[in-house]
Amino acid sequence: MRDKIDKICTTVLGRVTPDKRKRAEIEALTKELEKKVANAAETLGVDAVVRVEGSVAKDTWLSQEPDIDVFMRVPTSIPRKNLGEIGLRIARKDTKGSKQVERFAEHPYLEAFIDGVRVNVVPCYDVKKRGEWLSATDRTPYHTDYVKKHLSLKLRSEVRLLKKFMKGIDVYGAEIKIGGFSGYLCELLILYYKSFTKALQAFAQHKHRIVVDIGNYYKEREDELQLLFKEPLVVVDPVDKGRNVASAVQPHKLYNFVAASRAFLKNANLSFFFPPPTTALTLKELTQNLETRGSAMLFLTFGEVNAVPDVLWGQLYKSQRSLNKLLLLNDFNVLRSMPWSDGKALNMFAFELERCCLPPTKKHLGPPLEKENECAKFLSKYVGNSAAIAGPYIEDGRWIVQVRRRYTDVCSLLKEKLRDGGRNAGVAEQISQVLRKKFKILVNKEAVEVYRKNSEFASFLTEFLSAKPKWLETA
Repeated sequence: MRDKIDKICTTVLGRVTPDKRKRAEIEALTKELEKKVANAAETLGVDAVVRVEGSVAKDTWLSQEPDIDVFMRVPTSIPRKNLGEIGLRIARKDTKGSKQVERFAEHPYLEAFIDGVRVNVVPCYDVKKRGEWLSATDRTPYHTDYVKKHLSLKLRSEVRLLKKFMKGIDVYGAEIKIGGFSGYLCELLILYYKSFTKALQAFAQHKHRIVVDIGNYYKEREDELQLLFKEPLVVVDPVDKGRNVASAVQPHKLYNFVAASRAFLKNANLSFFFPPPTTALTLKELTQNLETRGSAMLFLTFGEVNAVPDVLWGQLYKSQRSLNKLLLLNDFNVLRSMPWSDGKALNMFAFELERCCLPPTKKHLGPPLEKENECAKFLSKYVGNSAAIAGPYIEDGRWIVQVRRRYTDVCSLLKEKLRDGGRNAGVAEQISQVLRKKFKILVNKEAVEVYRKNSEFASFLTEFLSAKPKWLETA
C-alpha cells in the first residue's frame, strides 16, 4: 500500500504544483495588484503598507486554484469601527471593473475575480508586537513570516497534497458556509506531522481529542490548555498562544476527515483528490426516490437575503438549528436537515422528516410516584381537564395522561410559527425579515419544478438524498 500511496501522491503533485508559466502569470498579477492597492490607498490619503500574504506568498497554492491575498497594513490611529469601510473603499477602487463580492470576517473585506483568479483585498493594523492585535487579521502577516521561515520546499509539496485531499473530500475552507480547515491550519499540520501521510495516520487514530502545540507553549501545562480550549481539535497558533487555529472547524468536518483518512490509508485512490462531478438525478429518478424512500422531504423556500455571503450562511445555520428544535418540540422527528442558497434569489431549508402528519393523540409523561409534590401538581392540572383524552393513569410507576396534539401537520405548524418571520422560534433576524414577506413550503414532489429549473439545486438535492460522501464509493 505504501508504494500505491506514493504513486498516487506523485500523480497528484504533478497536477497541482504550479509550473514556471503559471508561477510567472501569478507573480505578475500579484505585483500589479500590490501596486494598484498601494496607489489606491495613497489616493485616498491612507498610509498603508501593502504586501501579498496567504498561500501565494508561502508557495503552498494549487496550480488550478490560486488565491491571492493582498493585505494593507494601516496605522493604529485609524478607528476600529472605520477599518472595514476604509479597506472596502481602497479595494473597490483598485479592482474596479472586476466582479466584486463583499466578504466578512471580523470586519468586511473585498473578494474580486480578476482574469479568473480570486483576489482578497484585506485591511489590518500595522501592529509591531505580537499579541497586541486590534483586529483578527493583524496576525496574518506574522503567520506568513512564520510559515515561510519553517516550511521547506519538500514540506510545501506535502501541504499541497493535504489541501487537495481536503478539497476533494469537502472539508477545506474556514468560511462559515463550509466550516472546515484553513490553509494556514493545513500548513501547521504538515509542520507538525512532517508529511501528508503521517498527518492522515494521526487523524485516522483519532479517538477523543487531538492537540497540536508546535511552539510547546503548554508543555507540562496540559491542565491550563484543557481549560482554555474546549474544541475536539486544538492547534495552538505559534504566533498567538491564546488562539486555537482549528476553532472554526465544525465537528462534522473533523469527523469526515477522520473517516476519509482511514479509508484512504486502507484503499488509496485518486478520487479522494479528484472526486467525480455530481450527476443530478433525472426527473423520473427523483420522483421514484421521493415516492419510495418512506420519509417525507420538506423544503421551506424564500427569496433573496440582503447580506454578504458569510453573514448569510451564519444566519442560515442559526435559523436551521432553531427550526430543527421547533419541529422536534412538536414531535416531528427530523432525520436530517440542511440549508441551501444559490447566493441570489433562492434560499431554502431542506428537512427530511420521518413523517409530515402525526396522530391527533399523544402520550404525555407525568412525574414518577416518588415525587409527591410534582404528582400533586400534575393531578391538579389534569384531573377534570378537558384537554385530557384519557387519564391520568399510572404506568410503570409514573402518572400518564393522553392529550391532543396542537399540531398534527408540519406545514400548519410552520405556517403559523413563521407568519411573523419566526423570531419567537429563533429564526435569525435577516432571514426573519424575508420570511415575514413571503415563503413557500414544498413537500416531496412539489419540489420537482424547482429542481427542473435550477441545476445548482438539482446537484444539491441529489447529494442530500444520497447522503453518502463521494469518497466512500471507492473506499
